[in-house]
Amino acid sequence: MITRRLLCASLITAPAILASSPLFAQSYPERPIRLIVPYAAGGGTDAIARLVAQSAGEKLGQTIVVENVATGGGNVATQNASKAAPDGYTILMANQGPMAVNPHMFKSLKIDTLTAFTPITLVAAAPLVMVVPQSSQFQTFKQLMDYAKANPSKLTYGSAGNGSASHLATLLLNYVAKTDTVHVPYRGAGPAITDVLGGQTQFIITTIPSVAGMIQTKQMRALAVTSKERVPTLPDVPTIAESGWPDYESAAWYGFVAPAGTPAEIVDKLQKATVAAINEPAVRKRLAQEGAKPIGNTPAEFGAFMAAEHKRWGEIIKAANLSL
Repeated sequence: MITRRLLCASLITAPAILASSPLFAQSYPERPIRLIVPYAAGGGTDAIARLVAQSAGEKLGQTIVVENVATGGGNVATQNASKAAPDGYTILMANQGPMAVNPHMFKSLKIDTLTAFTPITLVAAAPLVMVVPQSSQFQTFKQLMDYAKANPSKLTYGSAGNGSASHLATLLLNYVAKTDTVHVPYRGAGPAITDVLGGQTQFIITTIPSVAGMIQTKQMRALAVTSKERVPTLPDVPTIAESGWPDYESAAWYGFVAPAGTPAEIVDKLQKATVAAINEPAVRKRLAQEGAKPIGNTPAEFGAFMAAEHKRWGEIIKAANLSL
């Protein structure tokens, strides 16, 4: 006799059993795939996610639908994705904030990001750029830093949210330069950039794709980039390292992960489609133009990279005594 308890248990476990079956993996994907992006539409993370998702979806024969969940500094998106069925129909756009930094800064984060997800591939890495509105009094990076040193807590900066690449890059700058600028977090780079333009905050360190057009049209002035070497698309913009802080380096990175337990065959399909998308000449050109370096590695390589980033940022946050 089938009891109610047995029936309920079978209904709960059936999706996981089906997802792990070879037949399911062979027929995957049969419907659109959801890509959760932990920031608002219009920012650098969102732009890269949509660019790669469109091409990868074409190769898989299904649409990859981007869903922006811009709350909690990326923690809400991360937790939602970790709870999704491990069937390949929900993936997460992972970057250093939610995956490698927030576990050290947010006591409310209840998941271990290194075990809650199965790595798919590292999509790209990109330097960041410090920008001010064209009307700003600061013509150079040195001018801004001199002011920041002489006027603690007088400068405010926007970010895409607590733990985002823009937040972390500025925290790191404050730490190495011994300055004190005030953080104003937003739900994504888009609204943060809008307020910099409007003068509500004085500067932002953000992804190059999110402000490249505004730099070209002279709405914003680029003061410095966060990589060790100058960026080909901004050859006249100095690095922070060459401007007096040689140990400074910060970059944004973007990758795809799936909930832990996603079958290896499905992860393999997603990885191959994503790497093929990254290697499309049009996609590589677009990423390069916007300052991002295409990567596309194996799940094991991406997993090792995330573990190293998790350790690195943990040490920085502990040394700087940071918490949220």
